[in-house]
Amino acid sequence: MRAAGDDTPILPEDAAALRALLLETRALVDTLVAERDALASQNERLQHLLLKLKRRQFGQKSERLPEEQLLFAFEEIEATLAGNAAEAGKASATLREGQAKRRRAGRGRLPTHLSRVEVLLAPEAAACPCCAGPLVEIGADTAERLDVIPAQFRVVVMKRPKLACRACSGVVLQAPAPARLIEGGVPTEATVAHVLVSRYADHLPLYRQSQILARQGIEIGREVLADWAGTGATEIVPVVRRMREILLASPRLFADETTMPVLDPGRGKTKKGYAWAMARDDRPWGGADPPAVVFQYAPGRSAEHAKALLGGYRGVLQCDGYGACKTLAAASERITLAFCWSHVRRQFIELARGKTAPIAAETLQRIAALYAIEAEVRGKPPDIRCAARQEKSRPLVEDLFAWLTAQLARLPSSSPTAEAIRYALNHREGLVQFLEDGMIELDTNTVERAIRPICLSRKNALFASGDDGGARWAAVASLVETCKLNGVDPQRYFTEVLTRLVNGWPNSRINELMPWHWAPDESRRASSEGRKGP
Repeated sequence: MRAAGDDTPILPEDAAALRALLLETRALVDTLVAERDALASQNERLQHLLLKLKRRQFGQKSERLPEEQLLFAFEEIEATLAGNAAEAGKASATLREGQAKRRRAGRGRLPTHLSRVEVLLAPEAAACPCCAGPLVEIGADTAERLDVIPAQFRVVVMKRPKLACRACSGVVLQAPAPARLIEGGVPTEATVAHVLVSRYADHLPLYRQSQILARQGIEIGREVLADWAGTGATEIVPVVRRMREILLASPRLFADETTMPVLDPGRGKTKKGYAWAMARDDRPWGGADPPAVVFQYAPGRSAEHAKALLGGYRGVLQCDGYGACKTLAAASERITLAFCWSHVRRQFIELARGKTAPIAAETLQRIAALYAIEAEVRGKPPDIRCAARQEKSRPLVEDLFAWLTAQLARLPSSSPTAEAIRYALNHREGLVQFLEDGMIELDTNTVERAIRPICLSRKNALFASGDDGGARWAAVASLVETCKLNGVDPQRYFTEVLTRLVNGWPNSRINELMPWHWAPDESRRASSEGRKGP
């Protein structure tokens, strides 16, 4: 007889039922413990990440994390969380099944162009276990898994038979030896392409490539790989030169520059070189010209180097407001400068982070409204983009500049907020250009995205071998990044282009060697939609 209010659970009297209940309870406890441990580990890692983020935002400049290190931290945290989840799954069938369901839901389909190797797993028994009669197939379950065969090197043996006539003396026929990019060397053009792509697309310094080859028993020193890379980079210079001419004929271009450390042989130290970039991307407004970027090395960033890259250009030049481009435009009535709203926004981001600068926060909200309008018209024809900007963006821009002017009058002239406002007001003429032309972008993110791999490569390789190394770096990077923009496999492209050039490809047909001619049809269709987001 239970007393009133007694909520003690009633246990079964039967021993078997009691044992089953005990096992069920233990399984539930194991699941809860595993979930608790996984969450505790996740919280610990997230707390660690939070501390890193705080140090990056508020710590001393020398302690702040670069973007690449922050991304590395995210990768490490995600890998740790996955390891913790795997350990928890071993102890709990329920957790393991839940993890499998999440992976199946988000994995998508593997590309159709990959070869399929079918592995048949048939039951060992071929007869019915009940009546011993034959079994027939009524269906099958299939599951696709991504497999990999490590990079394989092979030796191509070039055999050229000599044919002679028994009746005629002195008659010997033999096919001519094919031209080689590396005369007297062992690599095929595909091997040289592999070295270039590994170095400038995958950011593997030559000494690391030498180590990778050594693992397969191929002893090729770094100096030999450098010889191959230098020869291959020299061969593609005419292609890069022609691509630059093609871009200069475009009515709209983006321009920017980034540092490129190079050795200074006379001093035994490194000096600061620059990779100047000009890019074209007409995808945001549905243009037919393929996207491309050309880099040019220069030992400085003065106006003379901007002229060396963009001399003779006529059209709209989208840039960040750097003085060299202004000087170039001032010397030519053919160039119209369009400035970058993303750079204006950056002036206020640092100010708004402390939540003590309401003017900066308001400015960011107003600029965000412009980007929201751009997102609505991205990929649409220029006339539609221009009409939307005239109707929606122009009032916002005019109101923003009027508001900034009023705020500037209230601020001390030396305050950081006042400096940020003056930057926007001083560049107003170039910032409003996008309102009049649907083919002008709101910012220069197109060229900034293109130069990011240069920044990653310089971190891995530390420096170029000198001014000549900087020029070589710029030439190869031009073709590598243009391949990426057009969805082209750089390995395939460099292999075929080097083979054609070595075999005497006529200069009159050099346009056919541009990277976009290797783009598959589906990539071209996808590229016409352009990139999303600011």
